[in-house]
Amino acid sequence: MEDRKKDHINLALTNRTGAIEKDTRFIYEPLLSGHTIPQLPQVELAGKTMKTPLWISSMTGGSGIARHINTNLAMVAGEFGLGMGLGSCRILLESEKHLPDFDMRSVIGEEQPFWANLGIAQLEQMVEKGTLNEVTDMVNLLRCDGLIIHVNPLQEWFQPEGDRLKHPPLEVIKEVMAQLSMPLIVKEVGQGMGSESLRALMELPLAAIEFAAFGGTNFARVEMMRRPVVEHELFEPMVFVGQTAQEMLNDMKALLDKGAENKTPMLIISGGIRSYLDGYYFIKTSPLPAVYGMASGFLKHARDNYSSLREWANSHIDGLKMAHAYLRIRDENGRM
Repeated sequence: MEDRKKDHINLALTNRTGAIEKDTRFIYEPLLSGHTIPQLPQVELAGKTMKTPLWISSMTGGSGIARHINTNLAMVAGEFGLGMGLGSCRILLESEKHLPDFDMRSVIGEEQPFWANLGIAQLEQMVEKGTLNEVTDMVNLLRCDGLIIHVNPLQEWFQPEGDRLKHPPLEVIKEVMAQLSMPLIVKEVGQGMGSESLRALMELPLAAIEFAAFGGTNFARVEMMRRPVVEHELFEPMVFVGQTAQEMLNDMKALLDKGAENKTPMLIISGGIRSYLDGYYFIKTSPLPAVYGMASGFLKHARDNYSSLREWANSHIDGLKMAHAYLRIRDENGRM
């Protein structure tokens, strides 16, 4: 106890909160909960229940390191009741050579949401060729619950070897829905979406919309940096456009307030989420049932051994439970 008190004195002298900016999103209520573990809200996605409202956003696949990463991610999703989206499964359309890099159903378990992923450009090409049945075969092979369609026109534009879209992505999405009888999620890849794109998606019977908003990993900028250096200065301003998660939530609230049609039952709020406090705030202020998604936080620890990832995930979820126990959301008038 004596050592602990000495630590308190030394740390208190160097960690005064007065100089730290207060998080004004929350009201702290210390009297209303004990240390009993609160029940986190469970969210259903296409018939599967997430015990923790945290989604592992799509990252990578198709290489030896990806197998290691995806195995760790699937293990942590299974243990803590998370949902998981695979990285692009495009390579599986060409060959099953890399199937072990993606085949994680036996690892994550039957109860957790586990979704395949393809880009809008690949799906447009398959619509033209009449080969969308291969998507069904791939999803069935992976025993996934559905397909995530990532919409990434800026990334494809900047990618030196990128594909060129012949049609607006919305038209392709509608055609995929017409031909495939499986649940679909539509997401961006780091720029988010404006209100008209959100309105168009809300009118479709999707399983969910994932934001992948501006502020997280920016794949358009990643691809732009792969172009010749002389082009960086010319093109770089374009990669800094987009919508943040907060802006997208505001747009959705405004659309719903105006009576916009909505057939999408839930949101995956991702892009720029740095901590469990961001996630807690967004799911509590979402106009629709929601979970929050993260990629880089998981990836940082999934590259190491599983114990590192497990420790990080456990601490993150403990923080989320603490937020549910002691924090309320502050509205514009100071209360909610």
